Amino acid sequence: MTTSQAIPATPGPAATQELSRSDAVRLFAGFAGLGAAAVNLAVASSLLAAADPALPVRAAGAAAALLWGSALLGWTVAGLGRSRFPLPRASTVLLPAAAAAHVVAIVLGAGSGMAGLGISHLAALLLTLMIIAATSWLGRTSPTLPRGSGQTASARLGAGPLLAAAFAGALLVAAITTPGLAASTAGQFAVPHSGHTGGHHSP
Repeated sequence: MTTSQAIPATPGPAATQELSRSDAVRLFAGFAGLGAAAVNLAVASSLLAAADPALPVRAAGAAAALLWGSALLGWTVAGLGRSRFPLPRASTVLLPAAAAAHVVAIVLGAGSGMAGLGISHLAALLLTLMIIAATSWLGRTSPTLPRGSGQTASARLGAGPLLAAAFAGALLVAAITTPGLAASTAGQFAVPHSGHTGGHHSP
């Protein structure tokens, strides 16, 4: 028996580090996907609230945002539950198309009297670009562990790096998602906690 047959191949430090980076980037893409889905659903609610028979374009835009937000939510949850995001070929077409749609909505909606909706579209655009960047990186870098190496995903990525990646990704996504949600119709009608001081509890 030769030496190469006796000793199974094991990934070196560089391969393990690359796998750890892939897990962190996938987590970041998941956060961005959840944020983008939430903002798109908020855009749909804003367009539905402003729709009327004289403006059927808003109703069509609301339906498109609702469908895309729901699809993006399901796609993100499926990707976080597995080792990769599903439908990679379709996502490489739909994600850039969604980004372009947000750009068009920002430009065309500048004089529509719905200034807040432009902020929501901008937030959705930035989050979509983050998803595109993360999934493109994952598509170019997809290392796998050799069979029989005995290493699991938890062994490849420690709790410390995972928590750090989750915290940083959550902060960045929240910083973009929160203004996008607040600018929507639902966000504008939401009562802040400080509003109770002079509201229901006042004599």
